[in-house]
Amino acid sequence: MANSDPLADLLTRIRNAGLARLNKIEAPASRLKIAVAEILKKEGYVSEVEVVEDGIERSVEITLKYTADKRLAINRLGRISRPGRRVYARCQDIPRVKNGLGTCVVSTSQGVMTDKEARRRGIGGELVCEVW
Repeated sequence: MANSDPLADLLTRIRNAGLARLNKIEAPASRLKIAVAEILKKEGYVSEVEVVEDGIERSVEITLKYTADKRLAINRLGRISRPGRRVYARCQDIPRVKNGLGTCVVSTSQGVMTDKEARRRGIGGELVCEVW
């Protein structure tokens, strides 16, 4: 079945796997999904990201990170821009998630990056999702 918002599907898989206390999730890969997963890894929300190729199909395998009391390292993971409502922001208008403690993923003309990186480079773009 075709999915109208593949990135929202990935984020939902991560949230559901956290509730079920799963160690890994697997989802069909795309450049945007891989970039978002790499940002989650770089920011310390997940422990490992691996792209698995099975012939012509690619999938992204994400190893989740849990705290000492077995809670998911991600408290909230939500989509900002959706296919029906795209949200764009200039560099000075990119929101600070949880006053800088969280991360907003921004898709810019220079690639997918965190809100801090986009502000540092002085470029805006589409606000993809937020995580804390």
